[in-house]
Amino acid sequence: MGYDLVIFDNDGVLVDSEPLANNVLAGYLTELGHPTTYEEAVRDYMGAAVHRVHDLVQERTGERLPADFDETLHARTCAAFEQELKPVPGVEEVLGALTAHGIGYCLVSSGSHERIRVAHRVAGLDGWFEEEWIFSADDVGEGNPAPDLCLHAARQMGVEPARCVVIDDSPRGIEAAAAAGMDVYGYTALLPAEQLPGATGYFGDMMQLPLILQLPV
Repeated sequence: MGYDLVIFDNDGVLVDSEPLANNVLAGYLTELGHPTTYEEAVRDYMGAAVHRVHDLVQERTGERLPADFDETLHARTCAAFEQELKPVPGVEEVLGALTAHGIGYCLVSSGSHERIRVAHRVAGLDGWFEEEWIFSADDVGEGNPAPDLCLHAARQMGVEPARCVVIDDSPRGIEAAAAAGMDVYGYTALLPAEQLPGATGYFGDMMQLPLILQLPV
């Protein structure tokens, strides 16, 4: 095992939330007069903090989103999670293998701590993560693609960046991990490898990850 810490992205890697969240976002933006398809939401916002939505809409249209945009988006996203959210297939086996071999892990997310906890409760992953292993873009000055969040997580977990590996499914997350000086593997369940440039390697089935990390399941 070449790493002391495995840093998981949350949305799309631990919980199968990207289709739900991006459908909600596309629908809400369209409702507000900014027509957005699901594919455009994935392309423009996946892996980014919500301030990117505000910035891009204003840049493109000169208009500001409503003051309660974040609150409403959060409520609608959590409601969708409550109805349909599932864990990514195989992720509990991966977490179990890491635990069995004494390998540290944590998560980083562009979502808020509340959104992360709602997602984990609904998906049944809340028993796998201590509070101090959960890091949100809200905890740092700048989210993806800046390296701040990955570096913050490594620092808080007491591991040098070079001893960390990041598992992410978004181009901005992969860019952030690489900028932090960490190896990063692109999970290609939603986006193909050619849309996730710069990763150390790629895999499309979570059950492949223990083999990549040289861990028997």
